[in-house]
Amino acid sequence: MIRHMRTGLMTASILALSSGAAFADYELNILHINDLHSRIESINKFDSTCSTEEEGKNECFGGVARLKSLIDQKRQDLSGKNVLLLNAGDNFQGSLFFTTYKGLAEAEFLNLMKFDAMTVGNHEFDESEDGLVGFLEKVEFPVVTANVLPSYKSKIGDRIKPSIVLEVGGQKVGIVGAVANDTPELSSPGPDILIGDDVATTTAAVEELKKQGVDKIIALTHVGYPRDLAAIAKIPDVDVVVGGHSHSLLSNTDEKAEGPYPTMVDNPGGYKVPVVQAGSYSKYLGDLVVTFDDKGVVKAAKGDPILVDSSIKPDQSVLTRVAELAKPIEELRSKIIGKTEAPIDGSRDNCRAKECEMGSLVADAMLDRVKGQGVTIAITNGGGLRASIDAGDVSMGEAITVLPFQNTVATFQLKGADIKEALENGLSKLEEAGGRFPQVAGLKYSFDRSEPVGSRVVSVEVKDGEAYGPLDPAKTYSLVTNNYMRNGGDGYDVFKTKGENAYDYGPGLETVLADYLAAHQPFKPYTDGRITEVAAAAGATAAEPATEAKPATDATATQPATDAAVSTTASGPQKHVIAKGDTLWDLAKAFYGDGALWAKISVANGKPAPRHLHVGTELEIPAK
Repeated sequence: MIRHMRTGLMTASILALSSGAAFADYELNILHINDLHSRIESINKFDSTCSTEEEGKNECFGGVARLKSLIDQKRQDLSGKNVLLLNAGDNFQGSLFFTTYKGLAEAEFLNLMKFDAMTVGNHEFDESEDGLVGFLEKVEFPVVTANVLPSYKSKIGDRIKPSIVLEVGGQKVGIVGAVANDTPELSSPGPDILIGDDVATTTAAVEELKKQGVDKIIALTHVGYPRDLAAIAKIPDVDVVVGGHSHSLLSNTDEKAEGPYPTMVDNPGGYKVPVVQAGSYSKYLGDLVVTFDDKGVVKAAKGDPILVDSSIKPDQSVLTRVAELAKPIEELRSKIIGKTEAPIDGSRDNCRAKECEMGSLVADAMLDRVKGQGVTIAITNGGGLRASIDAGDVSMGEAITVLPFQNTVATFQLKGADIKEALENGLSKLEEAGGRFPQVAGLKYSFDRSEPVGSRVVSVEVKDGEAYGPLDPAKTYSLVTNNYMRNGGDGYDVFKTKGENAYDYGPGLETVLADYLAAHQPFKPYTDGRITEVAAAAGATAAEPATEAKPATDATATQPATDAAVSTTASGPQKHVIAKGDTLWDLAKAFYGDGALWAKISVANGKPAPRHLHVGTELEIPAK
């Protein structure tokens, strides 16, 4: 057990009272992080690795060098006061540093920051307990998680304690840990690790601390902000909750915060419990000040997370070490992960406008990764696909180039009506080639770009076994996307506001893509009609144009074709140069006298979009 002593102990002033003596109030400063997710290097506004150019523009946040510098500064500012530095888990997964070093790099830098205690997150089990053992052997601070219950066969042994007692400023402070109950579904703890109920095990651990005379108890959790509010903060004798898992930014100044910092919760014991969390990815350092009375009850709590921005100068020695560890990562980039029979199209023009080969591949890979969790639908943004892949061998570097943003897999549940709303959002920027265009798996949809924004989805079907059926607006479906979209990125607010049981599952999309290609080689690129544009597909048969081949209501749209008809002298083949406002329906009406014959012109010209013709292009008008 590590005992943490400060030089400036709380003055044990004895107050003269008529009924006897009492200790003065005790103030505890709690610095904390959660969900580091291997962001060893600094990050940009998209939470991906910051470039040298972005660093030069002071556009970067976090990273272990900058975080170490801020922690040192805060400790200096709080010299003589009572300070704890806590870590609420999920240090693993999210960058090539984890892929390369399997948690050892994270352990090294956390040691340099001198954490006082940590709870494990579910991602700490991503490489099973084998991947966690090395980390536990290297860290120089205690790891506490009450509901991690190793069997006698487990390699973890007793390295994870239910709780610890730290002496801070002459006072005993108890810390109890907990990880998410569904860790076995979210990660891979293996057969020799049982994950117990968070409330039951935390309650038991708190009772043990009380028996030892500890009256200041912090729950250090990785169960998520909603669970902390609903359950953990209401456990008898829990005084403070420092959490992680949901990547929740709590703040009193940021309008995007999920709640106030701290969020005060009524405990059945008749007191209020402050609950805090500090975003994710090393972007914030939580800074909480708690005042306890002489009976260990919280009298006051205040603070706010500190944004770890470019105003904080990174620790130079840590930067040097990060650069050393980054060298082998370049070797990883050159590693061959699979083979493709043909080029995989990930072009911007295609992936932001229609089903593209890379979009189908990435969506299928995401869905395959979480199919064991009952997830049936994948939606990812076409703008997140940044490159194509050539035929032949595929390197990890190519996978990273396609998916460079270090986005992670995220799962949640959503009603059918909200899925349709999400697709409408994805189609809302078609004219601008917006990156929100939805590439999908597990469902089919069709759309009409000529309709107004919000009304472009024509049909949606979901896969059930090998067949597809209509989307049920009232039914709740399980979806997978990336963490950027799950948090409302690219206009997908419905994911953030309506999604239930949301979780940034991980790992990185580039790893998911690499693993899928490795398991399906040689890969044969494909599209299979899961996304169709009604206008483009309608020319295939004369029976299909009802939804889009309707006469234009704008007078200016029919004028050019009407003018063309004036010069038509025979029923033989003609040519027509497209003018603004032309549609195939209008041209058929002008040349043939019947707009319903538009498909004849469509077939003769390679089936262009009937209502979105390119001005200046010459069309063949076949004989009637």
